[in-house]
Amino acid sequence: MPGLPQQQVPITVDQLVQLNPYNPDILPDLESYVQEQVAEKTYSLDANLCLLRLYQFEPARLNVHVITRILVKALMALPSPDFNLCMFLIPERLQMEEPFLTLATLAHFLETARFREFWDEANRNRDILEAVPGFNQAIQSYAIHVLSLTYQKLPRQILAEAINVEGLSLDKYIEQQQQHSGWSLEKGQAGGQVVVLPLNEDNNPVSRKNAADGIPLELVAKLFPVLS
Repeated sequence: MPGLPQQQVPITVDQLVQLNPYNPDILPDLESYVQEQVAEKTYSLDANLCLLRLYQFEPARLNVHVITRILVKALMALPSPDFNLCMFLIPERLQMEEPFLTLATLAHFLETARFREFWDEANRNRDILEAVPGFNQAIQSYAIHVLSLTYQKLPRQILAEAINVEGLSLDKYIEQQQQHSGWSLEKGQAGGQVVVLPLNEDNNPVSRKNAADGIPLELVAKLFPVLS
């Protein structure tokens, strides 16, 4: 009895990148994969970097629309350095044109924690950013990450500016963080609300001092013969 034909296992895009990273024939697959990442809220830096490298070898096939989506997804990955890695592979002439100038400005505001300026600029460029679902939420998470590196307690207004949320929406956001992230609220000296963030190694000077002052036991043991 003849053997049944074996069913071929489909190759994923990530596997395609590993097998053929410099093959321009995979360009359409990689471009489609960018759209899939946008639609399904997934992310593959390796695949996106591979696509940008192939554009360097095939400049006539470069798709500005696709590159824009890649950069927005890279912004959403902060504090990882993905945005700068992607920009490094984009031709300099394009970096000086829109929408790449705007995206570079947005990245600069985020990396320097100038959140009010970031949201003002983002609101003027909603057409670029709203095409990628989850953008606001990703940037809000990054802003909280940055605040938690510095603050144990912060006024409600600073939080509102950092995540671009106010009023009842901010109340709901804080309530969710109280339930899931260990936040709490207390009254400030002027009667306003103060958000209390969980302690960590970065926002707790005592922890940092102890970590810096601590001397490993094995090092102390080596000093004893010298001191005796």
